[in-house]
Amino acid sequence: MRVAVIGAGPAGTRAVEVLVRAGHRPVWIDEAAANGGRIYQRPVAGTARSHRDLYGTEAAKAEAIHALGERLRAASDWRPGTLVWNIRPGVLDTLCAGRHGTIGFDRAILCTGAMDRIVPVPGWTLPGVFTLGGAQIALKAQGVAIGARVAFIGTGPLLWLVATQYVKAGAEVALVLDTTPFTTKARAAAGLLRDPATFARGLALVARLRMAGVRVIEGGVPVAIEGADAVGSVRVRDRAGREHHIACDAVGLGFGLKPESQLADLAGVPFVFDATQRNWVPQHDRAGRTAVPGICLAGDGAGIAGADAAELAGARAAWAAIEDGGGAVDRGEVARLDRALARIPPFRAALERAFPYPATLAARTPDATIVCRCEAITAEELRAAARATHVTGGAPEVNRAKAFTRVGMGRCQGRVCGPPAAEILADALGCDIAAVGRFRGQPPVKPIPILAQAVE
Repeated sequence: MRVAVIGAGPAGTRAVEVLVRAGHRPVWIDEAAANGGRIYQRPVAGTARSHRDLYGTEAAKAEAIHALGERLRAASDWRPGTLVWNIRPGVLDTLCAGRHGTIGFDRAILCTGAMDRIVPVPGWTLPGVFTLGGAQIALKAQGVAIGARVAFIGTGPLLWLVATQYVKAGAEVALVLDTTPFTTKARAAAGLLRDPATFARGLALVARLRMAGVRVIEGGVPVAIEGADAVGSVRVRDRAGREHHIACDAVGLGFGLKPESQLADLAGVPFVFDATQRNWVPQHDRAGRTAVPGICLAGDGAGIAGADAAELAGARAAWAAIEDGGGAVDRGEVARLDRALARIPPFRAALERAFPYPATLAARTPDATIVCRCEAITAEELRAAARATHVTGGAPEVNRAKAFTRVGMGRCQGRVCGPPAAEILADALGCDIAAVGRFRGQPPVKPIPILAQAVE
């Protein structure tokens, strides 16, 4: 049985560990040069910063995942620097070093991770605006800050984590604006206490920023990112309605995470709308199995649950693939994994309630604001498509809006603009967000060069 594991973050690394331990030599594929994923992104070679400096309280976990990855390279068919841009029955289409190739498989475990969700803010297309994930990658993988004076805007644990990492690295953080009011977080505290260690780490992040003198606004609204040719300042409104104008030369923007689930979509896995996360997620059971034979899912690509959950899910999906292939399974370990995975959903639900995606803010994006930066589609164009019922029947769902306006047709294939575009469309139509659907997946999942040579 040939098993392919796509992704080398926490989920993919643990999946490969189980497969190797069970006597398999899986094909292990990742776009990066080394394992770790985004959460445990490897630093540049020769960096002077320690794991403790880079990963804070998660340093031991990062070091363990990195060390495990090094050990597993020789025991697996390790394919670094490789993009899986399409999946067909039993075949992966890949790109490595500018060359196209194919990899056959009997079973595949998709550990594709997550990416930032964005709310379009006037000026967010200016040079100097990054996602929170991009700001984190710059710091960890390239050893640089995104600016000399940075404002962080959004909501969710990643907002506070990245801001703290920048303070620890010696960068000047001009502002942390969390769109979620403190009262909303307080109401979710009982649920967050289901994982007291994680809750305590979150409180410590907030305390560290405040002790460092960072300006913090909770329950605020970003009004605009301003500047002539690049970011020069941000204009924000606090919960009392007062506007503040804050000088900065870079902005980190992010409003939670969404699964990178395009490969699951291309594999034919059914999707369901998760109202708590306000995300479309591929359907799977607790073991990671999907309705498509031979396809398992693990980690945040199957639904946002965090790095610790990803490690558990990766191991569990590997055991599912082994069992479905007729191999022997360690029932004791499987039972332990199942118990641990069962404890995660209540905490994650509380976390989503504590840091909800600001749907109203996205839905009320100003008309002139670009939503799809690849195709320069504004919020007004989306609303016009929703109103155009007298001639064409309008755009009652996102794929129809895509046909009318080209939203989601650019390089990102709707990965960035999809969530806010859906919110704007649903608001204009006066319907529930789930009713407008999601963009249908199309290969390639990421841009690839047309003139790449095929691998025999």
